[in-house]
Amino acid sequence: MQTVTAAFVGQTAAALAALVRGGDAAAADIVRAHLVHIAALDPAIGAFQVVRHETAVAEAEVLDRRGDLSALPLAGVPVAIKDNVPVAGEPMRVGSRATPDTPSAADHETVRRLRSAGAIVVGTTRVPELCVWATTDGAFGASRNPWNLDRTTGGSSGGSAAALAAAMTPLALGADGVGSIRIPAASCGVFGLKPGPHIVPSQLGTSSWFGMAENGPMASTVEDAALMLSVLADRPDLARAEAPANSLRIAISTRSPLPGASVDSQLRDAVTDSATRLAGAGHKVEEANPPAAPFRGIAGILAHWFAGAAEEAEAIDVRLLEPRNRTHARLGRMARRAGLVRSRDREAWRALTKPFFQRFDLLLTPVLASTPIQCDRWSERGWAANIYANMRFAPFAGAWNFAGYPAASVPAGIHSDGMPMSVQIVGSRGREGLILSVARQLELLRPWPRHAPLATRARISIP
Repeated sequence: MQTVTAAFVGQTAAALAALVRGGDAAAADIVRAHLVHIAALDPAIGAFQVVRHETAVAEAEVLDRRGDLSALPLAGVPVAIKDNVPVAGEPMRVGSRATPDTPSAADHETVRRLRSAGAIVVGTTRVPELCVWATTDGAFGASRNPWNLDRTTGGSSGGSAAALAAAMTPLALGADGVGSIRIPAASCGVFGLKPGPHIVPSQLGTSSWFGMAENGPMASTVEDAALMLSVLADRPDLARAEAPANSLRIAISTRSPLPGASVDSQLRDAVTDSATRLAGAGHKVEEANPPAAPFRGIAGILAHWFAGAAEEAEAIDVRLLEPRNRTHARLGRMARRAGLVRSRDREAWRALTKPFFQRFDLLLTPVLASTPIQCDRWSERGWAANIYANMRFAPFAGAWNFAGYPAASVPAGIHSDGMPMSVQIVGSRGREGLILSVARQLELLRPWPRHAPLATRARISIP
């Protein structure tokens, strides 16, 4: 048997795919190395809902026998899929015991595209029940932050972010309804992009939370995320993320969009530091707050969030849901009956923000108001406690889902408490490539640690 070493673990997706395409590594060996790393770390972290031990290796061996792999951009790259996206042959539990444990009959289109590009699905990742919350714990266990196991990974793509931060996979698929890619990416110190509508197939649940939720890439480098996005979107033009050649107009704002959610001073400083570096690179940077969401806008965001959960709950026995989610779904049903889920409110919010994004190419803000909160059995606590904690922790993301604008979380240094910090880059529709470009520039100006120290310490030689 060919010797497999931990040297594969921690490499970028682009590097691993190049090794496989060039015949310098077997996809099966790369997958085995990551599966052993998962076996070593995941009992403590809890990133995965399902690990596809034998199946992933078998699929990698099939890929190795194909011959010419030169056309596969993700040849042999292990990828994790969030547990609200169907993977053929695996149950999709969406974090809930109320969902059936029967295997999915077919892959979601995003999974099909990843497989067609040569990626190997090594497992599905944990989410909070119905993907509602900014913390990831529930009936199947908690996902713990690899930077500090007492802290949350964020949510709802918390398992995906943890898998990346712990080097268990180089790529992970996330989904974002009110921040569910950016919040965990920021919590775990990785890069995550929520695209705008019609860039990546969504088809999440019944209606993708009435059109607010999008699938998107998560990775430890901007290059890997761009490569993954190009596959998910079937747009090769998105595969290269290069620093912008021209000067951009960039607004910075650290004002919390929600009253009472104060922003940690070091997280504000991370935005200022990022802005200073971008100004030094030739961009025109200016402090400017985007329009504040009116009451109708805030009510609309909440109504869509509540009603999205209610819609998903219609297909299952609501009595089996966690108490916090029974309340959430009940409020969602009330919001729908009251006619509060209105597309015109989203159109009005876009119209209000349009002049701002005509004046500026991009907006730079915090992602979170604090570093990750405690991993503290949130699924067993009441709805009000969860709402209060979520809004104080992560108030910056949801408005851009409501607008349908692309936005990314970009690592931005380490807080004095040892947790990663990040900044959010927001652009108007169609600006995914520009967001990737500026994120790449920030990565070059201020490189970040790609993995938590826990992952580096756990490198294992595999016989």
